[in-house]
Amino acid sequence: MSSFFARNRSALTIAGVALLLTLWILSGVLTREPPQINQRAEAQPMTVAVMRSAAQTVERLLTLQGEVQADQRVTVRAETAGRIAALPVELGQRVSAGEVIARISMDDREARLRRAEATVRGRETDYRAAQQLAREGFQAQLRVETALAELEAARAELEAVRLDIANTQIRAPIAGVVNHRYAEVGDFVGRADPVAEVLENHPLRAVVQVPQHNVHRVQVGGPAHVIFVDGSEHTGTVRYISARADTATRTFRVEITVPNEERVLPSGVSVQVRIPVEQVMAQRISPALIGLDDRGRLGVKTVDDDDRVAFHVVDVVRADADGVWVTGLPEAARIITIGQGFVNAGEPVRVVEEGAGS
Repeated sequence: MSSFFARNRSALTIAGVALLLTLWILSGVLTREPPQINQRAEAQPMTVAVMRSAAQTVERLLTLQGEVQADQRVTVRAETAGRIAALPVELGQRVSAGEVIARISMDDREARLRRAEATVRGRETDYRAAQQLAREGFQAQLRVETALAELEAARAELEAVRLDIANTQIRAPIAGVVNHRYAEVGDFVGRADPVAEVLENHPLRAVVQVPQHNVHRVQVGGPAHVIFVDGSEHTGTVRYISARADTATRTFRVEITVPNEERVLPSGVSVQVRIPVEQVMAQRISPALIGLDDRGRLGVKTVDDDDRVAFHVVDVVRADADGVWVTGLPEAARIITIGQGFVNAGEPVRVVEEGAGS
């Protein structure tokens, strides 16, 4: 036995050391506490900036594009044929109703007038003679009636000549401005040929097409705001609503009267018309604060009394240079102005107020 230990002393030593190491390692594993898993720190609420906003009474506006037309626009036409002899008024000059704006050459009209007058005088003499002879019994009553007929025909011819002479004076049918001339001095015009255009710009008529789903909101006599291309705004009155929709566009023609006593506003230009249709409670905000929810609805995020995010679907009432007016928010709201893109409805947040006012 002793010889066996002597021969294998080194191997036994190594085995003993290995056994001791194994027992030491196992003792540490079995006796130490299980490792602690690091717990992730609880997430802190997001910080957002808010502004306080209070609802105000504003007008809901129906905004439309249209054009302005003259209240009266008349094409003056010749009522007799002839050569234009004179144009007493300048282009762009204001004229009164009945004022002469062009003259047609008389030509042979004066000679025809004298002949017609002489014919009437002769027929009057014949008629008186026939009456005298009939009273004395020398002529039948039929001759008297024939003479009377010839006299009336001569008088009618005289009136026709006088009317033709009067028509050589082409007069403005309305008060207004000579806006265009179709004929110049020396031009020959026939009966019914256009000579000039006269228009009256007071008042103006703003004409718009109102969609069929909104026409019930517009009332005759109601106010309207007309904005011209130069940015000037003028108040008008709705004076006409078509009783029938256009079959192609399903819109109704609406006319707004715009006073223009100084005649400084032109006709024929494009305008924007805003028609107030109702009073609503709304708040003015920046368009940048409007976003979409998961259902694609327009809305604004606010913070409620418990400092939780709320999403409110809004309706844009009107827009101006300072922002947009929307409905759908609480009467007094804390609107998120910074950080709204990083929070969702229902989440708690930490609030930093920017200031009061809308």
